[in-house]
Amino acid sequence: MQYDFDRYTAPRQSDSVKWRRYGSGVIPLWIADMDFPCARPIIEALHNRVEEGVFGYGEPDARLRPVLVERLKRLYGWGIREEDIVFLPGVVTGLNLAFRLFSQPGEGVIIQPPVYSHFMDALVHGRALADPPLVQGSDGRYEIDFAAFEAAITDGTRVFLMCNPHNPVGRVFERRELEALAEICLRRDLLICSDEIHCDLVHPGYSHIPIASLGRDVARRTVTLMAPSKTFNLAGLGCAFAVIENPELRDVWTKGSRGLVPFVNVMGFVSALAGYTDGQDWLDQALAYLAGNRDFIAAYVKERLPGVKMTPMEATYLAWLDCRNAGIPGSPSRYFLKEAQVALNDGVEYGRGVEGFVRLNLGCARGTLTEALGRMERALARLQGSPAGE
Repeated sequence: MQYDFDRYTAPRQSDSVKWRRYGSGVIPLWIADMDFPCARPIIEALHNRVEEGVFGYGEPDARLRPVLVERLKRLYGWGIREEDIVFLPGVVTGLNLAFRLFSQPGEGVIIQPPVYSHFMDALVHGRALADPPLVQGSDGRYEIDFAAFEAAITDGTRVFLMCNPHNPVGRVFERRELEALAEICLRRDLLICSDEIHCDLVHPGYSHIPIASLGRDVARRTVTLMAPSKTFNLAGLGCAFAVIENPELRDVWTKGSRGLVPFVNVMGFVSALAGYTDGQDWLDQALAYLAGNRDFIAAYVKERLPGVKMTPMEATYLAWLDCRNAGIPGSPSRYFLKEAQVALNDGVEYGRGVEGFVRLNLGCARGTLTEALGRMERALARLQGSPAGE
């Protein structure tokens, strides 16, 4: 069926965290979920499951693991077994398990900021955090400083938390980059925990490569985290999965989860199966719409938001904006919330060295995005003492 993404706006009276957090009058372009209702086959599958009327503890449908195995082989040439898949209620749960199970308090975890805020939870768990940053080139694209990355690894470093496709800078790392990272991690005996939740949201001209697919040696040292939640806009249904090909690591993971990790929501299993089997039509149309939003905002920022630069987006629906030359006093996210009534994520959520940046969620109707950008444009014009458009 044909989906009309232009007409969707999340109702403010719903239970949406995104729309309720800042109240009436504010356009929310912050937390990473989209405003679009999910694919029709997913909605129908959920209706059918509700009609059963029984909601006890559940297991995944017997078809789900084979569907995932086939999908990973078809998309990435990555051959895994059904037993390599471990289901989780969310990727953040997986990140926290990686801290707890594969390092001890006082040992090290290495990340590459700016990066998803939950990667910093290592500090909460008493782990030493090393954070050699990604480096922004003259074209705005972020690159890996491999020398700095390896120099930050100590004898006590145990886990590398990777984000690919990257949130918030939108990179899709190339094979040569992944091979270089994998070589360092294997040589320095690090476990790789790779958050690949945005892998289905790659823009035209780019291809996602799971780092574990590089070879057997890498796979044996890698836990890969994926989910249908970003792909099909299902975050509230709580279903994700880890791919752990090394049976020894998988045994540690499974035993360490007992009593800590709750059962996956039965509706999460239902929606995952329906999305992965019958949701591609919706996903193809959503990706085309998101690419249009990406191109629209890139042009708008360049032409109408003076002093603001947008990082090139290779994946995700999250734009990374550099507002350091816009003359904004203090935090740009607070400024735009107060002066434009637009809610954005503050760059400081994603690690050190990114004061003056904001993350903008463009997973919304074009009209919503246009209105938000217009408000930001007018707020900047008032700051500079001239009417917008002059």
